Amino acid sequence: MKILFEDNDIIVINKPSGISSEADVTKGNNVLTVLMDNGYKGELYTVHRLDMSVGGVMVYAKNKSSAAKLSLLIQENKLTKYYLAVCGGLPDEKEGMMEDILFKDSSKQKSFVVKKERKGTKKASLHYEVLDSVNDTTLCKIHLHTGRFHQIRCQFASRKMPLLGDGKYGSKDNKSKSIALFSYLIGFNHPTTNKYMEFSDLPDAEVYPWNNYQDIIKTL
Repeated sequence: MKILFEDNDIIVINKPSGISSEADVTKGNNVLTVLMDNGYKGELYTVHRLDMSVGGVMVYAKNKSSAAKLSLLIQENKLTKYYLAVCGGLPDEKEGMMEDILFKDSSKQKSFVVKKERKGTKKASLHYEVLDSVNDTTLCKIHLHTGRFHQIRCQFASRKMPLLGDGKYGSKDNKSKSIALFSYLIGFNHPTTNKYMEFSDLPDAEVYPWNNYQDIIKTL
């Protein structure tokens, strides 16, 4: 697990897929236990999450004050998030918006696109840009405007373009060892200095399906 930045208030990491984004020593294989195994001794507060099967850049607070300030930024939609995703098929437009109403079914741990707002629904919005397409798969850059449960996975699957490796949302791909979704850039104002900061990292360009797009990925 790569540490991209650390000071007295925050730590920014590249979380590998297969590790929980929770920071709880009682819950097994997660970010905090991995950091502790590598000598980390401080506190850690989770302010946003990635699915276990999704990797990428995350920020954690190291004290309660920073956690409260970062959480407020997220509530006010002031944490910038960009993702890379490889989906099956090809979007109708090279770039555009996806705006839906999502319902989270807690019993199935799955989100669904629904037609009308009702109890338990939330509006979801993202902007996507097609970067390239290879063998009926497409690499997209995604700017997430809202942070709903399984939002990107659900919105792409609802348009018959499930992310590769995402069997829960209909992918038939059997080559991916994890979901082809990666949080590659986050930006926010530092909780103490208020200075705007951006951090980015890239998925392993040698691993499927990112290897099909390694020339483009390396230029981001």
